Amino acid sequence: MCVLYSCGHIKISRRPRRNTYSIAHLCFPDDLYRERLPNVCGSVGSKARSCCSMRSVHRYLPVTDWLPKYQLSFLAMDVVAGLTVGLTAVPQAIAYGAVANLPPAYGLYSAFMGGFVYILLGTCKDITVGPTAIMALMVQPYVNGNPANAVLICFLSGCIITLMGLLNLGVLMRFISVPVTTGFTMAAALTIATGQINSLFGISSSASGFLNSWIYFFGHITQTRRNDAILGCCTLVLLLLMRQLKDLPFGFKSVWKYISLARNAVAVLIGILLCYLLKNDGKLPFLVSGSITPGLPPFKLPPFRTEDPQTGETISFGGMISNIGTGLVSIPLLSILESIAVAKAFSKGKIVDASQEMIALGVSNILSSFFSSMPITGSFTRTAINNASGVRTPLGGAVTGALVLLTLAFLTSTFAYIPKATLAAIIIAAMFFMVEYETIGEIWRAKKRDMLPFLVTVLTCVFWTLEYGMVVGIVFNALFLLYKSMKPQFYLATEKFNGVEVTMADLKGSVDYSAAEYLKMSIVSHVTQKNCEGGVPTTLVVIKGHEIASIDTTVALNLKSLREDLSLLKCDMICWNWSIPAAGVVCRMDGKLRSMFKFSKSFPDLMQTIADAEAADSCIAVDLSQ
Repeated sequence: MCVLYSCGHIKISRRPRRNTYSIAHLCFPDDLYRERLPNVCGSVGSKARSCCSMRSVHRYLPVTDWLPKYQLSFLAMDVVAGLTVGLTAVPQAIAYGAVANLPPAYGLYSAFMGGFVYILLGTCKDITVGPTAIMALMVQPYVNGNPANAVLICFLSGCIITLMGLLNLGVLMRFISVPVTTGFTMAAALTIATGQINSLFGISSSASGFLNSWIYFFGHITQTRRNDAILGCCTLVLLLLMRQLKDLPFGFKSVWKYISLARNAVAVLIGILLCYLLKNDGKLPFLVSGSITPGLPPFKLPPFRTEDPQTGETISFGGMISNIGTGLVSIPLLSILESIAVAKAFSKGKIVDASQEMIALGVSNILSSFFSSMPITGSFTRTAINNASGVRTPLGGAVTGALVLLTLAFLTSTFAYIPKATLAAIIIAAMFFMVEYETIGEIWRAKKRDMLPFLVTVLTCVFWTLEYGMVVGIVFNALFLLYKSMKPQFYLATEKFNGVEVTMADLKGSVDYSAAEYLKMSIVSHVTQKNCEGGVPTTLVVIKGHEIASIDTTVALNLKSLREDLSLLKCDMICWNWSIPAAGVVCRMDGKLRSMFKFSKSFPDLMQTIADAEAADSCIAVDLSQ
């Protein structure tokens, strides 16, 4: 339809209508482009109502969901799995206490409460919560000969993790990519295994860190104790061979499986027997871990003040926090990361509620700190054993916790004979399989560029520190995202249509503020270059944006500026088939820009719409003489 305006009358002439449309000229453009703000009050009300439902009870207290469905047949499998995990948890707890430079008893203090708490709050039946090699290594720099620091870190980490879980901040873990976590795990395994190399050969050492441990080892290799070296190397070989027992094709496979799963306990038992039987006139043949404080740990508040073990001066709560420093950030973060990674690995098709897992982990740390525990998290090794043992519910954690308590009550004098070389072999053997070899291969095959953040994380963690290495890896990986967002995927091509030179810019994916200037510069440079080459000048730029969900103000301002720059080059600009949310940002900013948004089914229809619009403009005449 063409409308002819004049002072005295209005003439209307009809033109053939095509199956094209322009949303910018609909009857209610203001409503169409109106910004839809979230209904905060409605969301809060809905959330408040949902908190009072049984669904929320089941979510925040998962035991109320699975316990009514518990069957008596599950009990035997849970008990067997709990005992099997306990036989691994006890020697590992003693070993990890040594890794953290704590008395061995503190490793056992950390190994029981997490199992009881996870029964009530955990969502994954396989997970066992307790001390791990990574947590022990992370705590080590902050101990400084005073176990109170480790206990306070446990309490504060639990508070931070619980708060993050209640605030649904589990989504933050999505910003840590697989190459970074794989690199961190590998670096931690290398650092932990290296830290035990001196103990494996019977060399007394206080060196820590990858380079320092190797430098000390080669500098004092002449101090190697023959008995310890033989015991350590033989135990390491034995553990690696026993791991393969479950795959034997003959005999009772179930027997082989449980012997394989209990290999750490077997190694400890052999070490204790050899140490006891070979002692001569009270002189032990191996270096041992030392006496373990007998009895159950006392229930008491975490230490909010302590004494310096060297000077005897009182250190206030503020002084303890100052000594811990960045550990209050890195330790909770890595604790969450490790636990959720384990949950995802054993979820078996179920969706992992990261926030609820954080609540379970946080409360476990808080309550464990009342029993002099160091920070705890989900253990991959013990969780794998739990799964392989056929556990049916989280109740298996109670059996594991009970076994640790029985050990503290009755067996501490026996464990005083555990050779350090045996514990070192147990830790090194576990580190062999903590490295995710298959994942590294998948990263290499899938996208070799992702090896860069992996290698950066590994190298910085090994040669600097684990916490700073993790941060460097995350930042380095984030630079990839920033670089990608600075250069959006779009293709520039020049086409001729009915003698008109048209530049097509096909945008792919999202366009953020960081890419706005690059988009503008690329299009202006392309048009300028084409015009300088001679021939038919470009008179129209069409930006195709049907894949763009939304844009921000910076992009909108740069689009406006781009249109003005192109007009100086005698070139028009059309935004073709943009989504309503993306177009709405520009139109709300400047209503005069609505005319540049066009919508049609095909490119020929778009060009016909533009031709019709130009013809309609030529039909408008104002006769001032009448």
